[in-house]
Amino acid sequence: MKKIGSLLLVSIFAGAITLGAYKLLFEKTNYAIVNQEASGSLINTSFTPTSAKGAGINEVDFTNAAETTVNAVVHVKNVTLSKAPTSMFDFFYGSGGSVKPQVGTGSGVIISQDGYIVTNNHVIARASQLQVTLNNNKTYEAELIGADPNSDIALIKIETDEKLPYLAFGDSDNAKIGEWVLAVGNPFNLTSTVTAGIVSAKARSLDTRTNQSFIQTDAAVNPGNSGGALVNTNGDLIGINTAISSQTGSYVGYSFAVPSNIAKKIVEDIMEYGNVQKGFIGIRPAPVNTRDAVERGISDIEGVYIEYIEEESGASDAELAIGDIIKKVDDIDVRKFPDLTGYLSTKRPKDTVNLIIERSGELINVPVALKKRQTINVPEMGLEVKNLTDSDKKKFKTNKGVKITGVPERYRGFGLQGKVILQVDDKEIEDIEDAKNAFGAISRYGKTVITMISEEGERERLIFQ
Repeated sequence: MKKIGSLLLVSIFAGAITLGAYKLLFEKTNYAIVNQEASGSLINTSFTPTSAKGAGINEVDFTNAAETTVNAVVHVKNVTLSKAPTSMFDFFYGSGGSVKPQVGTGSGVIISQDGYIVTNNHVIARASQLQVTLNNNKTYEAELIGADPNSDIALIKIETDEKLPYLAFGDSDNAKIGEWVLAVGNPFNLTSTVTAGIVSAKARSLDTRTNQSFIQTDAAVNPGNSGGALVNTNGDLIGINTAISSQTGSYVGYSFAVPSNIAKKIVEDIMEYGNVQKGFIGIRPAPVNTRDAVERGISDIEGVYIEYIEEESGASDAELAIGDIIKKVDDIDVRKFPDLTGYLSTKRPKDTVNLIIERSGELINVPVALKKRQTINVPEMGLEVKNLTDSDKKKFKTNKGVKITGVPERYRGFGLQGKVILQVDDKEIEDIEDAKNAFGAISRYGKTVITMISEEGERERLIFQ
């Protein structure tokens, strides 16, 4: 026993000597001496306090807004009838052929307990039958109340005895860039789909000819979402989902909604007047992304540079001048033309807006009374025409017709500029609305007869094939 104890003590003692020798002779300790002068500097990159809960998305509750919205968003089915040629004779000459139904789908938003639904015009266009399916799977026949192709907004209605869930219009002017939003609709026939994103931009224009104002968001929107709801986290309806920007036809990161203030005004006009009442200011802005704008030094102006003022318009009555720069309308900052047109789309003729304009380096407050639109570009031919002024009626000795004020290049050799259109085919023209409807009915494959009168009182008929 004593022998075993002695061996254990010797082993422990030998191990301690070996470890100590290794530490002393072989292992080298590296030391780094850091003085105060050599220490790295600390840089404050932000003075914004961070959330204890993370990056911010964890603080947002989408569930209440989603639960409210899905029950007020419906599935819209559009059945159209089209003729399909059954022979080569039918194909070339358009006679006969079999009628085949085609089905398109989209979304809509219930905006009243008694069944009024707002959707996109392109969702219900050319419909021979409209069906609406609620989130509880009940299906109803729908009636078209009215539509505005320019803003792509339509109003339809279903008849039901039960009180329906609905969404109230919010104030889209209060939407903030970076604010969380939900898009609710029926993409690819997947009903009651909710996607989330942020407001990416406001007053976004997709077509320089119309300068319509959209809310841009990165919430995923696909075919079938059209007419659905864009809501904030409070569940307020701030937009009607309308379009995507994509080369493939499917969502790639950008989607656009008609602001609720514009949609609400259009719906109210349809219900009260049967058509859309649009108030116009009567100006034309200078294009900013051109060589001419660079040479004139107006390419980097923040605001709307007035290049043209229509006769007998609100701008003319308010004595706005060419070269004035519109900086603000009421409480809305104007940085580009869609900022102005988007706000004016919520107004009617006879409404008054207050403009802040820059003139010769000074800011001036100018009230402007809006009027009905006096000038349009007609479909198909693209002529710019205007309603006749009192002086025009005396000069041309007519109380009816529209005056041609702009001619596309392909028609400039026909001597159209400055003449008054009296008739298109067999339709008499009294004002720009008649002209828009008459030219919109022109067939690309037929002939069109335009009857005009010159300042000298000479009537002429031109035939366009």
